[in-house]
Amino acid sequence: MLTQKKRHLKKRHVIQVVFFVVVAVIAVNHSLVESGLGVSWLSSASLHAICPFGGVVTLYQLFTLGTFVQKIHSSAVILMGIILLMALLFGPVFCGYICPLGSFQEAIGKMGKRLFKKCYNHFVPKNIDKGLKLLRYVILARVVYVTAMSGYLVFADIDPYNALFSFWTSDVSILSIIVLLTIIVLSLFVERPWCKYACPYGAVLGLFNRVSFFKLKRNEASCIQCKKCDQGCPMNIDISSQSTVRDLSCIKCMACTSESDCPVAETVTIAPVIWKGAK
Repeated sequence: MLTQKKRHLKKRHVIQVVFFVVVAVIAVNHSLVESGLGVSWLSSASLHAICPFGGVVTLYQLFTLGTFVQKIHSSAVILMGIILLMALLFGPVFCGYICPLGSFQEAIGKMGKRLFKKCYNHFVPKNIDKGLKLLRYVILARVVYVTAMSGYLVFADIDPYNALFSFWTSDVSILSIIVLLTIIVLSLFVERPWCKYACPYGAVLGLFNRVSFFKLKRNEASCIQCKKCDQGCPMNIDISSQSTVRDLSCIKCMACTSESDCPVAETVTIAPVIWKGAK
């Protein structure tokens, strides 16, 4: 079982690294092309073109005027559709496996785990943690509203994703760099702080935890209440108290499952809604 668990974790890490490298290459190439260098056939690709959240914030203008918000490309709308379909089936797997900013926070978090051991990711009291998790819905509502009213991609001014992959360019605002640096520091104490408390796209995808076809399930009959699933969850969700996890902050990283942390086979797993292992 240990070998299978290591294989599962390795697969996830490989997927994260691959997507991080792909986005980094696209970002660097886009800057080089503007300087007369780089690979020409990749010149049209940019961070805004491969950001699915851009598809969300441009929907109002697309439906009302038939145009895109400034800087948004049609590819962002296509990516949004693909990822929303994935979320409808599996939940926010984009957050747990693909998002390069999430992977970056995890990498920083590994240093925090070495520094603070078991205290890592447990500095924020549970009642405050629950309240802070609502903040990303406030940010989502504000960003969508202001963007729809102004026709300007207001989120670009604070976007840490953009800052992470193009901090060396003039296209990045000082505020977004400050946000990124804040995230780096917080990631030493809290796992995935941006994903957990501020990401507006994560807020959108989190809603699919209520309706996705495949859900995280805990088999109450075989559960030994060791709490390892709770300890392994980066989003501080009490898995051990639920038969079906519908928490909006779940990122479907699979850290809590029997393939990762749970010591009992087929106890915490991803299963379709018709699964009868837990009631």
